[in-house]
Amino acid sequence: MDFSSGRARLKQARLAGDRRELYPHSLQFYLDPPTENVSLVEFESFAVDRLKLLKVVENLGVSYVRSSDSYKTKLETELRKLKFPYKALAEDDYEARRKDHISHFILRLAYCQSEDLRRWFLQQEMDLLRYRFNELTESLRQKFLEHVNLLFEAISEDLKNELANELCTSTPGMTKVKEQMFYKVGLADAVDLFRARRVFIKDGFAYVPHKEIDVIVLNNYRTKLSKALALTARSLPSIQSDERLQPLLNHLSHSYVGPDYSVQKNTGKISLEQIDALSGKSFPLCMRQLHKALRDNHHLRHGGRMQYGLFLKGIGLTLEQALEFWKKEFIRGKVDADKFDKGYAYSIRHNYGKEGKRTDYTPYSCMKIIMSNPPSQGDYHGCPFRHSDPELLKQKLQSYKIPPSGITQILELVKGMHYQLACQKYFELMHDVDDIGFSLNHPNQYFTESQRLLSGGRELKKEPSNSGNSQQKNNSQESMNSNSAPTSSNTTADAELEGLEAYFTED
Repeated sequence: MDFSSGRARLKQARLAGDRRELYPHSLQFYLDPPTENVSLVEFESFAVDRLKLLKVVENLGVSYVRSSDSYKTKLETELRKLKFPYKALAEDDYEARRKDHISHFILRLAYCQSEDLRRWFLQQEMDLLRYRFNELTESLRQKFLEHVNLLFEAISEDLKNELANELCTSTPGMTKVKEQMFYKVGLADAVDLFRARRVFIKDGFAYVPHKEIDVIVLNNYRTKLSKALALTARSLPSIQSDERLQPLLNHLSHSYVGPDYSVQKNTGKISLEQIDALSGKSFPLCMRQLHKALRDNHHLRHGGRMQYGLFLKGIGLTLEQALEFWKKEFIRGKVDADKFDKGYAYSIRHNYGKEGKRTDYTPYSCMKIIMSNPPSQGDYHGCPFRHSDPELLKQKLQSYKIPPSGITQILELVKGMHYQLACQKYFELMHDVDDIGFSLNHPNQYFTESQRLLSGGRELKKEPSNSGNSQQKNNSQESMNSNSAPTSSNTTADAELEGLEAYFTED
């Protein structure tokens, strides 16, 4: 029973009305930035949740057909979990709409800072809008189109009958023209459909079937968001002067959503003798590349030492082991023991929080590796899928016995700038699984999941009866130089790893 006063009920009703006016639809083009005050805690929470959502959108977009039931079900589940608007909340979801609105503009600030960031953000936001628009009911879809001033003229039945043959032959998959509604749209709005030869063109207008109207909406949204991102980038200097916001925005644009692998339960569980075998079995391509370069050249530049050193810390190397590992390798090159102790040991202790500010540094995430400090001539750090020439990447994958069809899939993902998904595909091919069932965001996550899978924590795809395939799999690790330990195809190395692999299945 409501015991509130009449004045309180009036205030509540007025608030509800204001809310409805602020977000009249669950979907929007994000034309007006939020004007309310937002706490720093809410600021970061909203941004992280939206970043999680966009990463799911990216992963699903390559793993599934966008119109498939699996794609829709998984994306709706994520929207529900993160409390963003979805179809079941089409009419009454103020808090979800508010979060959707504010979080978009926060990530717009974070992802306008470079061309690569803008391109990634734009693609994921478009995919998200496509899904949400197609999930609207017919009446809500029409309301949204009116709200964003996309009012298209439906052609008359007489004109449709007159153009029936042209509409049928010019529209792929069209068999029953009479049952389909067509809209007369300016050619500039239907340029994507025109390029793909999916619409009939006459007198400067495209005749777009109702099922393709989402392409028009997305084209309009892309134009508006592209311009908005460019304008936001121009405003960055004023934002960068804000000491509260800039660190948060920089963190978001390079952020990895998940464990940071700063504390590992397996510290001290890995011996230095196991590293060569592990590099072939369970290292992601970026770390495998760094390990091989270190073994071949007995040296890595600063960027490589940071990236690889923190990764090794994350998989369990203690400070004492790290000092021994790097010193043994460097003195095999042009660095003597005294020079190592004076010039290199400090930075290793620094990474473990024993020098300088005593900061216990965390291993680099995929996003940090991809987006910062690109390698130059003579460097081996970075992401091979992002920073390698495609032909060199192809040769590297061939040397690791990746099948041609797999290499083609990886190179297609790289071409589409889906670098982390390319690494996921590499994981699947190296471990002979159809679907890894998780989103890969961190090199140490790759290592941990690999160890779990190899020890039976995940179900492997059944090996074909052809023994040649088994032999090919065993030979998929690179050969080390004569001073290196045996690769993982060696049964002795496999025996060494049995205890470690079992350890990673523990909770």
